[in-house]
Amino acid sequence: MKWIDIPPVWLAIAVAATWAVSQLQPAAIALGGSAVDFAGGLLVGGGLVLMALAVAEMRKRRTTVMPHMEADTLVTTGIFSRSRNPIYLGDALVLAGLALRWDTPAALILVPLFMATITQRFIVPEENRLRVKFRADFARYCQKTRRWA
Repeated sequence: MKWIDIPPVWLAIAVAATWAVSQLQPAAIALGGSAVDFAGGLLVGGGLVLMALAVAEMRKRRTTVMPHMEADTLVTTGIFSRSRNPIYLGDALVLAGLALRWDTPAALILVPLFMATITQRFIVPEENRLRVKFRADFARYCQKTRRWA
């Protein structure tokens, strides 16, 4: 079951739950409108761009994108100079965007639940490994760069 413990699987579960809520939600609480669709599209697109920028920066620095593996390099450049977790932030934006695109405001509650799950299952353990391996460099990075920025 190790394969299930990767962030894309958790995102897929959250997306499936969002879609299920969209199918069950009464039309009376739908937001509707092109502005909501546009906002949802912007969030999805922005999330995908964040993810792509982060993966490109990690590849450029020749380190892993897999959360359970040890990083070879502490990446603090590019999009990582703005957010310690741009891929996870991108995931959250995609999830929020899909909730809006599918006109499911009730499913927006899944976004903070997803973020809490990702924080506990992946971010905290990843940061603990980085703290041990990169010590003072990681401490300085944490002081200047926020987690979910």
